[in-house]
Amino acid sequence: MTDPPTGPGYEIRIRGRISDTFQHAFDDLNVRVNPVETVVWSPELDQGALYGVLEIIEALGLELVEVRRLPPMAPREARS
Repeated sequence: MTDPPTGPGYEIRIRGRISDTFQHAFDDLNVRVNPVETVVWSPELDQGALYGVLEIIEALGLELVEVRRLPPMAPREARS
């Protein structure tokens, strides 16, 4: 079993509820559709990949609300 990534990752908020079709554009990411916005995030998303996601959002004509860097995840404690 491998440890989860310890990088910071990113959370991206998009105005409105995106359809299932648009959600497929973010297959490698977690997607949560809320009443007034859609949140896309991943603890594995590095800065280079973030730019790619932002390009997808722009190409789909979606309105970007916020990009937030997530705090790093703590590595697992060594087990005896």
